[in-house]
Amino acid sequence: MTPARVIPSIEELLQRPALAAASAAHGRDVVSRAAREAAAALRTRLRAGDASLPGNETDAATWLEARALEQVAAGLAASLVPVINATGVLLHTNLGRAPLAPDALARVTEVAAGYSNLEYDLDQGARGDRHAHAERLLVDLTGAEAGLVVNNNAAAALVVLASLAAGREVIVSRGELVEIGGGFRVPDILAASGAVLREVGTTNRTRASDYAAAVSERTALLLRVHPSNFQIEGFAERPTLEAIAALGRRFDLPVVEDLGSGWLGVVDPPTGLDTEPTVRGSLGAGADLVLSSGDKLLGGPQAGIIVGRRALIDRIRRHPLMRAMRADKMTYAALEATLALWAQPPSRDRIPVWGMLSLRREDIDRRAQGVAAALAAVPGLSCRVVDGASTSGGGAAPTSRLPTRLLAVRREGIDASALERRLRLGRPPVIARIEKNEVLLDLRTVSAQDDVRLAAAVTAASRPDAE
Repeated sequence: MTPARVIPSIEELLQRPALAAASAAHGRDVVSRAAREAAAALRTRLRAGDASLPGNETDAATWLEARALEQVAAGLAASLVPVINATGVLLHTNLGRAPLAPDALARVTEVAAGYSNLEYDLDQGARGDRHAHAERLLVDLTGAEAGLVVNNNAAAALVVLASLAAGREVIVSRGELVEIGGGFRVPDILAASGAVLREVGTTNRTRASDYAAAVSERTALLLRVHPSNFQIEGFAERPTLEAIAALGRRFDLPVVEDLGSGWLGVVDPPTGLDTEPTVRGSLGAGADLVLSSGDKLLGGPQAGIIVGRRALIDRIRRHPLMRAMRADKMTYAALEATLALWAQPPSRDRIPVWGMLSLRREDIDRRAQGVAAALAAVPGLSCRVVDGASTSGGGAAPTSRLPTRLLAVRREGIDASALERRLRLGRPPVIARIEKNEVLLDLRTVSAQDDVRLAAAVTAASRPDAE
């Protein structure tokens, strides 16, 4: 019998009890496709002379059944899964930025599970406006006249520029033409909005007089962009927002500031965020509109938040692009719940980002010592608690360094990259960083409830058969 003849027909395979049950649960087409792919793989390997594979029909059918079931499970498994963020980067863009508060999660579940008054005015019994849901809290927290929510901060910049400056010039300092995550650049967003970029100053030095000299009848607005993912040091100069706002009043031009980070300024900043600009501060300095993110230092869902003068907000609200960029009911539910927590001093500690920012080094040390003690008995594993620094990340406060205590882990017989890979591919996945051939784990970004799971994940990754 040739090797390939041991492979039963697909129809025979589908009659086997486990595959028949899988067909009933997931659909015959899904299971038969998995069986055909498994059979093709087995045929190829048999023809290549792989002696480890089954050599008779009974064993081949068993082998194929198991592989087909594995493929069905893999095909239906979610690709988006929770991970343990042990990097010490609070707003890790690749890991979904801010974790939501339990209050926000509960509100999302409550609103998304059924119908809601997203665009229905309960008082009037008629169609309402979804933009009203978070506006009151935004106004209360920032001191703005009005507020508006879109699906992210890049969308906020795009719709503001399209509404207020399409076909006209927007004056921006060369030192603020930044690139944000994913390769998106401020000049590209300006071009997509239909506005015309008017650069002033130099990369390292721009003065208020540069803005004033560039103003013409073609000018639509003055744009200030917070360089949230880098810092220029040394021979540098940048006009204050107050100076730019004074120019805006002098020439009757709106002044728009894109802050990005979403730091409201309703509480004193922790160490490392002392120089981070705030939404309240920018409005107080004279900005007509301030743009920020909901999923950065605000600690809420992905959203772009626009606050400022009502006349400008109303113009933006009416722009056709708002239909494409509006936020959905789950975003509003999570954002409103998060803003409500900021509005009540006793409840702010329930916002995970604020909790992580506020963690004291000694509290992290105590937890780290506990995890290290739990790992002390793992054969071949060494774990030290050392000093280190966390950072805010996510394009917020680029120079922030929050003192922390790190777990520095080594596994005898494997290098740090192999151990990191084992942790990353484990269940749950643990995302760490490597320095000097040690895997570093920062508990600032790990929920205290996950300390036991983290210790178990490191233990599992340290086993000889982990690969």
